[in-house]
Amino acid sequence: VATEFLAHAYYDGNNGLQQDIPRAIELWTEAAILGDLNAHYNLGRRYYCGEGVEQDVARGIRHWQQAAMQGHPSSRHALAVHEYNDGSYDLAVQHLMISA
Repeated sequence: VATEFLAHAYYDGNNGLQQDIPRAIELWTEAAILGDLNAHYNLGRRYYCGEGVEQDVARGIRHWQQAAMQGHPSSRHALAVHEYNDGSYDLAVQHLMISA
């Protein structure tokens, strides 16, 4: 939790820290390895959208899947939006039902 909080602080440049996006990605990666579901969600968003990193949609989806399988509702919702935009409406509905 502390690593994930520190990653946000570096990403946004808050709490007296200068913005350092590569450091934030590094910290989120460490937190994800340790099982932090919010870190997986945040990495998923960054990679999926290319925010602060080179866009890698597949990598973003993998992070969301890791968190969603362990019960992270925001990751499940992100997967639903992805599937909906991809035209997989039945799968999108399944993700939404699970995330509710």
